[in-house]
Amino acid sequence: MTSHHPTRWRRQALIACMAWGVAAAWPGPADAAPAPALVSGTTHFAIPAQPLSSALMALGRQADVQVLTSSAAIAGQRSTGTSGSLKVEAALAHLLKGTGLDYEVIGKRTVVVRQRDFTPAISYQSPLSGTKPSVPIVSVLDAVQVSGLVLYDVGFLGKTTRGATRTDAQLTDLPQSVSIVTRDLMDSRQAFEVADVVRHVAGVDYVDGFGGPPLFRIRGFSTGNGLTDGMPNGVARIEDLPPLIGIERVEVLKGPETILGEASVANNFGGSVNIVMKRPQAEPVRHLLFSTGRYDGTRLGIDLAGPLDQQGRLTYRMVAAGNRAGRTVQGYHGQRSGYLAPSLAWQGDTTQLLLGLEYIDNRVPVADHTVLFGPSLAESSSFHTLLGSPDDHARFRTRRAFYMAEQALGDTWSLRSRGQYVSQHSNGQAWAFADTQRFGLTEATASTYRYADAFYTLQNELAASFDQGALVHDVLLGIDYARTHTGNSAASGVVTGAAINAELQPDNLLPSVKSQDVTLMRTRPLGGSWSSNTGIFAQDQLSIGESWNVLATVRHATYELTGGDAPATRRSKWVSRLGVVYKPAPDVSLYASSNTGFQVDALLGEDGRPLPPSVSRQIEVGTKLDLFDQRARLTAAWYRIRLDHSINRISPEPPHFAEPGPGQTNSGVEIEFQGQVMPGLDVSTSYTGARVRNHDGSLPYGAPRHQWNAWASYRFQPGALQSWGVAGGVFARSRTRGRVESGGYFAIPGQLSAEANLTWYGDAWSATLGMKNLFARTLYAVNAESSFVPVREGRTFLLSATYDF
Repeated sequence: MTSHHPTRWRRQALIACMAWGVAAAWPGPADAAPAPALVSGTTHFAIPAQPLSSALMALGRQADVQVLTSSAAIAGQRSTGTSGSLKVEAALAHLLKGTGLDYEVIGKRTVVVRQRDFTPAISYQSPLSGTKPSVPIVSVLDAVQVSGLVLYDVGFLGKTTRGATRTDAQLTDLPQSVSIVTRDLMDSRQAFEVADVVRHVAGVDYVDGFGGPPLFRIRGFSTGNGLTDGMPNGVARIEDLPPLIGIERVEVLKGPETILGEASVANNFGGSVNIVMKRPQAEPVRHLLFSTGRYDGTRLGIDLAGPLDQQGRLTYRMVAAGNRAGRTVQGYHGQRSGYLAPSLAWQGDTTQLLLGLEYIDNRVPVADHTVLFGPSLAESSSFHTLLGSPDDHARFRTRRAFYMAEQALGDTWSLRSRGQYVSQHSNGQAWAFADTQRFGLTEATASTYRYADAFYTLQNELAASFDQGALVHDVLLGIDYARTHTGNSAASGVVTGAAINAELQPDNLLPSVKSQDVTLMRTRPLGGSWSSNTGIFAQDQLSIGESWNVLATVRHATYELTGGDAPATRRSKWVSRLGVVYKPAPDVSLYASSNTGFQVDALLGEDGRPLPPSVSRQIEVGTKLDLFDQRARLTAAWYRIRLDHSINRISPEPPHFAEPGPGQTNSGVEIEFQGQVMPGLDVSTSYTGARVRNHDGSLPYGAPRHQWNAWASYRFQPGALQSWGVAGGVFARSRTRGRVESGGYFAIPGQLSAEANLTWYGDAWSATLGMKNLFARTLYAVNAESSFVPVREGRTFLLSATYDF
């Protein structure tokens, strides 16, 4: 889409690229260097007739080049499109045919599209490149259309984000660590669920849930409920995320995110996961996905998109997927899921509107696990013994309706509005074990539950981008409102008579929970049935010359809890974020920031009143280095998060209450590298060194000190093997502790897992054969209690294929 009011990062990208690149490409003195040529070889293009703006975007994505142009030059222009195996120059010439436009090559992967009668100036002074003769004055260009390297993800490297600040910003301009999982990285890892990719991000711990899907911790804290397209989720959204076929990218935002309105009751002080959904587009998409594996089951998905009118102003997207797995390794009935997400978008001259629906039905089996009958893993039950019934599971059903709108108000200001309504229903049944180390015996408890909630969020913002001499402002003023109805819940549990001997046998299965005499008892959620969240905030992303960037945000957050047995509770607080970025060179960013987290807790204390709000503060310093001709980036960050108090265990018996915990201080170092180091070779690596300190001196559990991740993907270059690609990597962590229910800890050893895959690429087909847990090791999850020790054993194979029609 063409922007009618450019933001700061687009201006900087334009000036940085054109002031250097156009200087090298524009005809000058006789001794000037010859113009560079675009990347050699041919590319298969499939670009139908459509508006020129979207056609250039398609060329940038398909050929992996960046296109720079003025919005005025391409406004109202249409392209007849192009198709077939062509050189980039030939494809670009086809797209520009009959438009009166021409192009100049200014780098191996960069071109400028301009009017044929564009006149060069005498000279232009740039702090990046110095004085060059006969260089066109690029600073007078208005809004730009950028594709390829600047605006979009390139391979494993994410260049920009909107989730961290609600405005399009280059990652190098942000005083914050943000990890991007790109579409190419998801595909390379042969991943289908968010859990498959987020667990490999620096600072993230993957946590298996009992009777539910996996959760995550960021910098030692729960991720809370996360965000979808920048809109805070409600109560349980993190538990029923869509499959990756419906997701464009995943952003992991590091540090407290209260400033964005993420006010989860499950502690989000370490960061949040922002899911960026696929949207309607004018470039046609006809994508079919299929996979099969022994324990992953069969998956089928389809992704369709394209224009609904000749002008390409009305577009659509339809994503549907489902999977069915027979059984887990231990024997639980496998996962079953269904997903449907239709959406429509309208692009006017000054108006954008998107409407969408989403439906998720996700049935998740209990994670394969063992129990301990002694003080160590050596005294655990056999992995081949199924602890419960094959039908133990949790089910989540989510319905979501949402809209996004933007209206330009002149050349400087724009009005943005986003909103969503979500209803959720969940239920589950499972056998659980307790007192596993008491005389070598254990008690089996059958339990079931039902739960329902609904929430809606509204975000309204005024955005502006303007200059004041050497200062460039991106200003955001907004008001948010969110309301959650946590509904009623129903739960029950029954102990099956006498204790079960530790000598459990693989064929001694417990009966289905449904066969037990279990009566659901309806209960109201702790702390109230309604909660409201209102926030008023102001933000300025300030660029000072070419070397300094400042991000300042302030938010007045108000939370109100009503209903239930407790009186209404209202809390409010000012939270702030301040960060500074200094660029001693165009490819080097040094930053420092301070961020505040604030959270009202809906849980009740022993006095029957909600617990006091939790407050945290993070300080972070780091650096971001662009390498390999800006096709890769090295990021290093140090952080410290101090939380005034945490939450201890909740009393399971009425009257329900929770106790304030001791609080904690988490600190660590995170290093990440993503990008292309040579043609065809993309790399993603990370290291995390973290320390969790409880303020009462107790030992943390499930918190490894060190984690490593390395992944590489290579597609063979032109030659006999050019249709083939290979990928593989390892994930490792240091030892950690598990918790014994009766008190104390047990050791969980360090882990190393490896996986690899082989891919064949055709003109429209691709097929990948992958292998998980390459060395068939016994893998323990980072979190464990004596009655629930998640384990993975054995090597697994997965075959997947895609078809673009």
